[in-house]
Amino acid sequence: MHTARKRGRLALTAVAVGAALALAGCGSGDPLEGGSAGGPQGEATPSDETIVVGSQAYYSNEIIAEIFAQALEDAGFTVERQFQIGQRDAYLPALESGEVDVIPEYTGNLLQYYDPETQATKSDEVYAELEDALPEELAVLNQSPATDQDSYNVTQAFADQYGLESIADLANVDVPLTLGGPPELEERPYGPAGLKNVYGIDVAFTATGETTVDALVAGTVNVANVFSADPRIESANLRTLEDPEGLFLASHVVPLINADLVEELQNVLNPISEALTPEGLIQLNVQSVDEKQSSEDIAAAWLEENGLVG
Repeated sequence: MHTARKRGRLALTAVAVGAALALAGCGSGDPLEGGSAGGPQGEATPSDETIVVGSQAYYSNEIIAEIFAQALEDAGFTVERQFQIGQRDAYLPALESGEVDVIPEYTGNLLQYYDPETQATKSDEVYAELEDALPEELAVLNQSPATDQDSYNVTQAFADQYGLESIADLANVDVPLTLGGPPELEERPYGPAGLKNVYGIDVAFTATGETTVDALVAGTVNVANVFSADPRIESANLRTLEDPEGLFLASHVVPLINADLVEELQNVLNPISEALTPEGLIQLNVQSVDEKQSSEDIAAAWLEENGLVG
């Protein structure tokens, strides 16, 4: 049953192993019942094999991955952590080959990765299309109410100056617009090309990476791509622009796992998805960004508070 995963384990890279040591969750740096994950919820039966839990190179994603890992350990599974792996181009092949078994993902962005031409924007539509778009080696469990999706933000002062409420209002700005965000944003469907196609707005692009919020506040860029659960939206007094035309897909937190592990893992991970709320995710991120707590401590406290460990 786990032949592919066994083969994949042999190819685990030194980079991923080294990255797993960087567990500190300092910020720097997107319950609906599912289809394929549905069906009878039997008792979790720990496998004889180690479950490898991965995370993106993003502090918020690492916190959720650590929650998954600790819950699985509490349920009797042996867990190996491969955190801070990188972006989808790095970790999705690892999942498909069996090097990694489970990673927290985000429905909308993951769907656009596999189906860039999707027209789905609403939560249920995105989830249903995602199930169909995934390769046969992968499956998603239940998605969470929590979202951590891309959003476009300006400073409150800039919004007040030009009367900005939505992305469409950027057309009324009489100064050149420069969009800041991670380097990969330049080629994403919701990046500069998407702004032009959907809203008719032209922007220059500057790769600001982990300094995006700082660059926006400093005026280096005047529009910034910030994840919606980032506590700096509030602490830096930013204004998130509404997206009436659906440039960004609904993007809920969801466990992405090897398809052959659905029966084993769903009874542990689905209750986590149900308990994780949008407000709760922001608070987890506050503990990382503002309070400088480790992912391990944040996850342990959250699991205990929500009654998800014995």
